[in-house]
Amino acid sequence: MKIDSRILPELQESFSQFPGFQLDNLEFSRVLLSNPPLETSNYVKITHRMISNAVGEMLVKIYEPIGRNRDKLPAMLWIHGGGYVMGHHPIMDDVLCERFVQAANCVVVSVDYRLSPEHPYPAAIEDCYACLVWMKNEAEMLGIDVNRVAIAGASGGGGLTAALALMARDKGGPSIIFQMPLYPMLDNRNTTPSSYEITESHATWNRTNNITAWNMYLGEKKNDNELSPYAVPSRADNLVGLPPMYTCVGQLDLFRDETIHYVTQLAQAGVDVEFHLYPGCFHCFEVFVPEAEVSQRASQNYLDAMARALHP
Repeated sequence: MKIDSRILPELQESFSQFPGFQLDNLEFSRVLLSNPPLETSNYVKITHRMISNAVGEMLVKIYEPIGRNRDKLPAMLWIHGGGYVMGHHPIMDDVLCERFVQAANCVVVSVDYRLSPEHPYPAAIEDCYACLVWMKNEAEMLGIDVNRVAIAGASGGGGLTAALALMARDKGGPSIIFQMPLYPMLDNRNTTPSSYEITESHATWNRTNNITAWNMYLGEKKNDNELSPYAVPSRADNLVGLPPMYTCVGQLDLFRDETIHYVTQLAQAGVDVEFHLYPGCFHCFEVFVPEAEVSQRASQNYLDAMARALHP
């Protein structure tokens, strides 16, 4: 069943014209995702730092209000998307991270984690956890309040956000007060109805891409008995004690059903969840068509949710 006719009119042109990711030509897809940033804010300072990870060093970007006083601010760790196989944050998400800084009056740290297939699981989640620990250890330098730290990410970054919440809980690691996995990539099984709905080659993320990306990410660890919830969050059998969550997904997103299932499990485990489903919207719709009314509404909703969480 084709979804083109069900896309909201204000999103249809972008959806029909997108060439589609081709993960058999990963370099092409990585370039396609890495669009130059829009004009950046005059109110946010951006700093580049190299920090340690398991194999050496990795890049992080720090976003903070210009002219801030030395009062400690809440902080957010941002994890970029790209299906675990694409995305290079020095040229991604600057505008979004700056919007979080201004909306939530916080410090944002964005981590350039290692990508698959060059670095399959557990490289990416290990890098995200290392960045979270670094934020706690360097709280004085960063000027952040370690009691008000949130984690967030979109798509593959949303899957890593969910995995990081599980890992931090299980390791007794840095405290997280809020998680925001937006339209997250949570389940490698590809058995939900929505995973069969989105098959168009020009879709922003389709069934073929999802299967290919999961195979690249899991590498040799594809046996169901070997899969950790830190790799595939939907396989977690204990969600008790996780931080409150905000998430959203388009109704015409391949990840619709796995997101709804995860939200349901969290709610049943006693975790507070706010969830928004956007009819007529495809994967990453607010990124691809930011000027659309539904996109502005969706992004403002999650910016406001982060502000509320960091300033309770």
